[in-house]
Amino acid sequence: EERVDKLEEMMMRLVYIQQKTEMEIQELKKEMKEFKDEVRREMKAFKEEVRRDTKILKEEMKAFKDEMLAFKDEMKAFKDEMLSFKDEMKVFKDEMKAFKDEMKVFKDEMLAFKDEMKMFKDEMIAFKNEVKVFKDEMAKFKDTVEKEVKRINKQWGELANKMGTLVEDIVFPATRPVLKRYFNCDPEILMMNVKRKKGALREEFDIVAVCEDKVFLIEVKSTLRTEHAREMKEKMKRFRELFSEYQEKELYPILASLRIEEEVLSKLTKEKIYGMAYKEWENMEILNFKEIKDALQSN
Repeated sequence: EERVDKLEEMMMRLVYIQQKTEMEIQELKKEMKEFKDEVRREMKAFKEEVRRDTKILKEEMKAFKDEMLAFKDEMKAFKDEMLSFKDEMKVFKDEMKAFKDEMKVFKDEMLAFKDEMKMFKDEMIAFKNEVKVFKDEMAKFKDTVEKEVKRINKQWGELANKMGTLVEDIVFPATRPVLKRYFNCDPEILMMNVKRKKGALREEFDIVAVCEDKVFLIEVKSTLRTEHAREMKEKMKRFRELFSEYQEKELYPILASLRIEEEVLSKLTKEKIYGMAYKEWENMEILNFKEIKDALQSN
């Protein structure tokens, strides 16, 4: 009975040691899971920069989990052999103590690693702040450049107007992109200062642009006035007579200038003549495109 009692006492100690060990293992696994989740959240924004270190950490964690599974298997085998090998209990307890010491070292290393990650995160926050300041400075610089471009375009337009080179310097280079943007048309032929004669009839046209099913007649004025709308209508008739090869194409009249007063633009819209000018001294635009399009659709 005394030997049985001792054996039962040893078995109870073994069960206690096993339960305590399993609790410590579960607590360690829980801590490892929480730590992995925390590292994943913290490292998500900096994934590319620390991919190599993260991969190494994952490999170490996988090796550790494999060791834990192997250890649990060894514990099961150890438990089955306890009745026959009670003298090995002391060796087992020594191994458990060494394992706990290793776990303590590992936890200390993990805490040090977390501190390093915190320092890295703080450095990244400081870097992001510096980048934000840089982006703000670049945005201010961009605004300054855009304002300077508008000012230069305005001065350039005024100078070109004074020098009588409005067609060459302002309107002609803008013709192709404006027609692409508003009429989905990339001109096959784009001519400037076109002169045409047929018998006694002769005329000069500032710009002529020919597309697959459209032809554009663009006249440029340094200062647009309402009477230019009537002149444009007459010039369209002469264009049809002089350019008989384009009879099958729809003719689009455009009056261009640096700027167009509202009164003049209203007159052009009423006469179904497009008005092209600078918008806020940034880009050449068709200022009454939508109004004429709506009017044509309603008809």
